[in-house]
Amino acid sequence: MTTLQTEFSETELLAEHAIAEPLIVNDVRCHGGFDENGHYVSPRTKNRWPAIRAWEEQRLAQFDTPILDVPLDTWPESFPNVAQSKLLLRHGVPEPTITSLTRIGTVEGFGGMLRLLPTPDFASSFDEEIAGTAIAHIGGGLFEAHARDESGFGDQAGHDRMWFAARDIAFDDPATEDHTERMLDRMGIDTSPKSAEQISRLQQAAIAGRVLPDDIDFTLELVVGRMIGLLLIEISAFHGFRWAEAVLSDTELVAGDGAAATLVSHIRADETPHVAWLRTALSEMRDRTWVGEYGRKYDGTSMIERLWDRALENSLLLRRQENLQFFMSEIEEAVDGRPDGADLIEEMLSLGTVTRLDDGTVVDTAGQSLLG
Repeated sequence: MTTLQTEFSETELLAEHAIAEPLIVNDVRCHGGFDENGHYVSPRTKNRWPAIRAWEEQRLAQFDTPILDVPLDTWPESFPNVAQSKLLLRHGVPEPTITSLTRIGTVEGFGGMLRLLPTPDFASSFDEEIAGTAIAHIGGGLFEAHARDESGFGDQAGHDRMWFAARDIAFDDPATEDHTERMLDRMGIDTSPKSAEQISRLQQAAIAGRVLPDDIDFTLELVVGRMIGLLLIEISAFHGFRWAEAVLSDTELVAGDGAAATLVSHIRADETPHVAWLRTALSEMRDRTWVGEYGRKYDGTSMIERLWDRALENSLLLRRQENLQFFMSEIEEAVDGRPDGADLIEEMLSLGTVTRLDDGTVVDTAGQSLLG
């Protein structure tokens, strides 16, 4: 067993390092800041990182199993990729890059909803003890810290506004609120408030789509499924960081003398503990025996695999395809009316693995490795 501290209060998990200089971008106070040596320090990591490391050390001592992992190089790259985005920018077509940055910031903002998830009775959901684990701290600081990182807290901006700031630095404030709303509408993302009837229909659809035994607490399945989906999003986001930092650091193509890329690197640092705590908590769940409503017991590996396979299929087959089609449409709209539009698209496609079929559908010829 580990000799490190494994029990933390919510206040401790939300605690900040001392900051010598705040991070201010475009007159907006962002979370995090810089230490005395000028190094960026992520928010709410004073105790969160030590906690994650202690929980993982304890898990290894108890179960001696590998941590859940999805290697980044098995995940499909961004579309348009770095070379494709730079080609479009060189030809005076910034709209797809602006849209990508706007989309990322918008999706990050949804992370604030994590704090609204109901939390099940984790202690009674597993046969083994969960005291001093990441599982035991999900509703006691981990969800809240994650939500604050993504959507900000108080007067400090989170990742949503930080991505928008990176976009605005690189492209001289190109987007308006109306622009963002139109983009979300094209993506089919409805941000309007939901009625009680709509919420009820969503809940019924979720229950109908269950993959775990009926006697497993539905709230547990809902939360763990959300955590797995979130982990896959976080891992795939690192391709987005690579793409954004490479594109936004090209001072010949974008404004800001590299400041936008630097801001993205700060966001990347903030996201690292997100991946770490999710992997540890999900690994703890996989290693344990799950308990149903009437005391029946289930192998945790099987429970996690069912939820993992569903999330992976949805992420790669459904959302990936939707995203490819969306961005292809954005590119086509951006070059519409240009005499070199068709040739530019063909040249762009030659720089990646995404191809366009005769019926206009786009497919990624190298994006299925995670599905075997």
